[in-house]
Amino acid sequence: MAPAFAAAPSFSVCGVRIPISCRFEGQSTVPSPTLRFLRNQVAAKTRSGAPWSLKAGLWDSLRSGFLKNNNSTETVEPPPAPLEIEEPLPQELVLLERTLPDGSTEQILFSSAGDVDIYDLQALCDKVGWPRRPLSKIAASLRNSYLVATLHSIIRSSGTEREEKKQLIGMARATSDHAFNATIWDVLVDPSYQGQGLGKALMEKVIRTLLQRDINNITLFADNKVVDFYKNLGFEVDPQGIKGMFWYPRF
Repeated sequence: MAPAFAAAPSFSVCGVRIPISCRFEGQSTVPSPTLRFLRNQVAAKTRSGAPWSLKAGLWDSLRSGFLKNNNSTETVEPPPAPLEIEEPLPQELVLLERTLPDGSTEQILFSSAGDVDIYDLQALCDKVGWPRRPLSKIAASLRNSYLVATLHSIIRSSGTEREEKKQLIGMARATSDHAFNATIWDVLVDPSYQGQGLGKALMEKVIRTLLQRDINNITLFADNKVVDFYKNLGFEVDPQGIKGMFWYPRF
């Protein structure tokens, strides 16, 4: 799988150069479209027992609280705040286990605990060819993310000492308003581990984690090269004709 972002006039996120927006998306050197994750036939869950469903339609959910009626704008009063529920605990899951030619064993471990060493992440960005960014900003982006998911390779030697080597081979993160919307950023997989379905597994786990937290409007930015990859995961280009728009400083 190719790294998740790139664009013509663009900025970069940990080396991901970003074009036009995508809802449930991918990558692009040319401004790319907006992709959206569609949850067909699945009603959005509410955090309380009292039913309060926003009508379908992206604009309805984005406007979140304003309704036009007879050329006037009136505020839609939300229901009483429901009791807060505990967020799901971070998840760890072995996606793959195999024996290597030298007799050692390797596990590919998914985690949503956000356990990322910034130097390991910088080395991974280097491997996929992303431009370097200040380590302080990388650390801040991780700290301020709603969800940071990782893939690690754990190799245990076959000798009596059973030495263990742990390596970061994939990552994706998401920012969110903690209620309605989330945007996925910085999706990358070590080139030596690409083509094994790990990128797809990583994305599916990230999406599932967001849905479990009742975040139903999921977006990301996609390069043209990987738009099809994200479409196969359920993202849609330009839902309802909506376009992503960007403001860039002009110096």
